[in-house]
Amino acid sequence: MDLDISNKIKFLELVGKLKHLPRTGWVLRNVKDPETVAGHMYRMAMMMFLIEDNDIEKSRCMEMALVHDLAESIIGDYTPYCGISREEKYKKECEAMKEIGDLVGKNGDYINTLFLEFEEQKTKEAKLIKELDLFDMALQAYEYEKKEESPGRLQEFIDSTSNRFSHPLIIKLYTEMLKNRDKEISVVSK
Repeated sequence: MDLDISNKIKFLELVGKLKHLPRTGWVLRNVKDPETVAGHMYRMAMMMFLIEDNDIEKSRCMEMALVHDLAESIIGDYTPYCGISREEKYKKECEAMKEIGDLVGKNGDYINTLFLEFEEQKTKEAKLIKELDLFDMALQAYEYEKKEESPGRLQEFIDSTSNRFSHPLIIKLYTEMLKNRDKEISVVSK
């Protein structure tokens, strides 16, 4: 059997796991039918079509969005409430990304480079993807509140993103979302 092809199949199987891995934060808050890690990464990548900033490498950002949680295919999705330190989580993620990179072949180093760039938060692309990561979480919380007809129930997710944005479009999107959410909360509280 061709070892290279076998490893690529293993890589695809790991990626496939993310299509079915629910995001832990929503599971812990008893959200019915929570999004998956793959769904989260996909929407983040799609958000790049909204960015009109010519100083940003959009394709690199899309790739980074699709890679930033890839390690979760091996280690699972940890939140700050899971009892694991940031350092231990990062160590586990790096080990998983090395394993994943080894399966991919020549592009494995590139996948790891994207992951590390996101984690280190030193480039404008990494910082933008972090903002999209946070905005997607806030937007998802709002969508769950609407779906479950429970305005304000997931306030902690909104609070955790407050004052975390600097990109002009993300600020506008976040502000509009909050305005719509506040209207729904005020209607219910009357």
